[in-house]
Amino acid sequence: MNIEALREHALAKIGVEEGFPFGESALVFKVKGKMFLLVMIDAIPLQFNVKCEPAKAIELREEYSCVLPGYHMNKRHWNTIIVDGTLSPAHIREMVDHSYDLVAPKKKK
Repeated sequence: MNIEALREHALAKIGVEEGFPFGESALVFKVKGKMFLLVMIDAIPLQFNVKCEPAKAIELREEYSCVLPGYHMNKRHWNTIIVDGTLSPAHIREMVDHSYDLVAPKKKK
C-alpha cells in the first residue's frame, strides 16, 4: 500500500478532514475534530499511526514486527505501522477502519 491509497481510504469515510497541524511532514486525518490517522509523508518506508483498542494493540505488536507502540503518541492507545510488505493492504485498511470507528461519533438509537 502506498500513501495515495491510504489517503483515499481515509478520505472515503464520513466526516473526515485532513490537515497538517504538526508541520508539513505529518498528514493528519480527523473526524469531528478527533485524530484517527497520522501519516509521516517523508518516511521511507511509509509509516503511520492509528488508534487501537489497548488489548488489540498489544496483540498486534506481539504478532507483527512492523507494528510498534505509537511514536510520539499514547502508547497504550496508538500503534505505529511500518508498511514493509508484512501486512496486506486489506489488513492495513482494517487497522485504519478500527481507528476511525474508535473516534467517530456513535449513532444514537
